[in-house]
Amino acid sequence: MESSWATFGRDLHLDLTGPGGLRAALLRALRDAVRSGRLTPGTRLPSSRSLAVDLGIARNTVADAYAELVAEGWLSARQGSGTRVAERVLARATPANRRAPGPADRADRPRFDLTP
Repeated sequence: MESSWATFGRDLHLDLTGPGGLRAALLRALRDAVRSGRLTPGTRLPSSRSLAVDLGIARNTVADAYAELVAEGWLSARQGSGTRVAERVLARATPANRRAPGPADRADRPRFDLTP
């Protein structure tokens, strides 16, 4: 079942089909929306109650999905401030942030010196 959720004057279609039940489908749909850029960092998500009503699923299903995505770093939540898409730093392999392998990158040497 494909459901839509309207936010800020646009519809975000969440595809809640696939293996694993509604919770797993909601997790996949929200992750995909963040990955694809349909949900940009800082975008406020609806309350679990509102999204559950819009999608026709149980509120606890949405709350559990939000909690898992917060734990994974996809979303951020603060009491009284709501749930938002987390500010994620995507490391891209560009010449500007590449560096030449140094002595710390050698496999036969520890990466950090932890001696007191």
